[in-house]
Amino acid sequence: MARGEGAEQYTATLLTATVKPMKTEIKAIKPNEQRSFTEKQRKNGLSVWNKLCYAFGGAPYQITGSTLGFFLQIYLLDVAQLDPFYASIILFVGRAWDAITDPTVGFLVSRSRWTSIGRMMPWILFSTPFAVLTYFLIWYVPSFEEGKVIWYLVFYCLFQSMQTCFHVPYSALTMFISSDQKERDSATAYRMMVEVLGAVLGTAIQGQIVGGVSSCPTEPKDSNSTNTTMNTTIVSLEDTKQAYLLASGVICIIYIFCATVLFFGVKEQKESDRKSSALPLTFRQGLWVIVSHGPYIKLVIGFLFTSLAFMLLEGNFALFITHALGHRNDFQNILLVIMLSGTLTIPWWQWFLTRFGKKTATYCGILWAVPFMILIVSIQSHLIISYLVSVAAGVSVAAAFLLPWSMLPDAIDDFKVRNPDIHGHEALFYSFYVFFIKFASGLSLGISTLSLKFAGYVTGECSQPEAVSSTLKVLVSPVPIILIIIGLLVIKTYPIDEERRQGNRKLLQDLLDSESETSDLGSSV
Repeated sequence: MARGEGAEQYTATLLTATVKPMKTEIKAIKPNEQRSFTEKQRKNGLSVWNKLCYAFGGAPYQITGSTLGFFLQIYLLDVAQLDPFYASIILFVGRAWDAITDPTVGFLVSRSRWTSIGRMMPWILFSTPFAVLTYFLIWYVPSFEEGKVIWYLVFYCLFQSMQTCFHVPYSALTMFISSDQKERDSATAYRMMVEVLGAVLGTAIQGQIVGGVSSCPTEPKDSNSTNTTMNTTIVSLEDTKQAYLLASGVICIIYIFCATVLFFGVKEQKESDRKSSALPLTFRQGLWVIVSHGPYIKLVIGFLFTSLAFMLLEGNFALFITHALGHRNDFQNILLVIMLSGTLTIPWWQWFLTRFGKKTATYCGILWAVPFMILIVSIQSHLIISYLVSVAAGVSVAAAFLLPWSMLPDAIDDFKVRNPDIHGHEALFYSFYVFFIKFASGLSLGISTLSLKFAGYVTGECSQPEAVSSTLKVLVSPVPIILIIIGLLVIKTYPIDEERRQGNRKLLQDLLDSESETSDLGSSV
C-alpha cells in the first residue's frame, strides 16, 4: 500500500474511533459551528506582542551559548592559562553533564503539576537567578592555581544544570502557547529571529569588550629588558580578565531582562481535563515511547550530525581566525559578521521553508556552507575574503538555527496522531533532542581541544607551531563537511513530508474541535 493511502486509511480509522460517538451531538450544534470556529481561532491566536515576548525567552540560551561556544575554549587556554588537556576535560565533562541533565529535567517537567503560573513557568522563574550567578563565576579567574580546574568544572556544570532548568521547559512551552500549528510555526520564527539576535548580541558584547585588550606579550624596544616584557604581559593579562568579567556582567543583566519579559508576556495554556487525567508514564516508559517513534529518531540523528558540524566549527573558529589566518585583531568582528548575516537571513529561510517545504530548505540551507568551508582553508589568508566568506557562512548558520526547532513540533504532532492516548510528554521530546546534541558537542570540543595539545599548542603564546594551524584547518573544514553529508543522508529518510504534515495538522485540529465540543456539551448539561 502506498504511503499516502496508508495515511488516509489511518486518518479515517482514527477519526471514526474518536468522532463517531459524538456525531449526534455535533449535528445538534451545527448552527453555531461558524461562531465556535471563530471563537477557537481567537482563543488559539497569538498577538505579535505575545510572540515577541515568547521569543525573548530564547535569547538567554543563545547569548550565553554563543559566548561559551566561541570564547570559552580560548579563554581557558589563553586567559585562565590551563593546560589543553585540562581544558578539554572541562569542555567535555561540562557538556556531557549538561546532556545528562536534559532528559532528567525533561522527565521532571513532564511530571510537574499545574500551578497558578503554569507548568513550565515555575522552572523558568526559579532557575534564572542561579543561572546568572554561576555564569558570572565561570568568567572569574581565581587567585589560587591548585584548584583552578575544579573551580571551572564545578561552575560550568552548575551553570549548565540551571540553564537546562530554564531551556527545556521553555522549549516545551512551544506546544502550550497555542494549539494551532500555524501559530506555533509563526512563534517559532519569531523565536529563531530573536535567538539569532541574541547570539549576535552575545558575540558582539563579549567580542568587542574582550577584543579591546590583548593578553599577548609585547616585545620591548630593548631586547635585554626582560622585566619590562614581564610587567607588560601581566598588566595586559589582568586587563583581559577584567574585560571578561565586565562582558559577563552585561550578559547577566540581559539574561534577567529577557526572563522577566517572557514571564510577564506569555500565558501558558492549560491542557484539557482529558489530557490531564491521563496516567503519567515512568521514565523508562517515556524513554521507550520516544525512541520507538521512527520519524523523531531519524530527525534527531540527522540534525545530530549537522549540528555537530556547526558546533565544531563554532568552537574552533576563534582560534582558527587567530592562529591559522592571523587575524588576531579582527577575529571578534569576523564572528560578529557571521551572526549578523544569519540574523538578516532568518526571515528569508522562514519564507523558503513555507514555499518549498522544510526538507528542501534543510538541504539547501546546510549545503550552502560547504563551498565556503572549502574556500576558507584553500586560499591564502586575506582579510577581505575572510569577511566575504563570513557573510556567506552566516546564511547557513541561520538555517541551522531555524530548521531543527521548526521540524521538531511536526515530529511531536505525528507522535500525537499515532498515540492519541499518550499526553504531556512534549518536554521529554525536546530534552532528549538537546541531550544528544549537547553530548556530541561536548565530545567534539573535548577531542578538538585535546588535538591541539597533541599538535603542540602553547597556552598564553601569540605564535603557535605550524602543526596547530594545520589541525585547526582540519577541524573547521574537512571534518564538518563529512558530518554534514552524513546528517543530510539521514534526513533524506525522514518520512514527514509536506503532505503528511498537513494531514497531521488537519487531523489534530479535528480532534481538538471534537474535544472542545464535548467539553462545551458537558458544561451545558
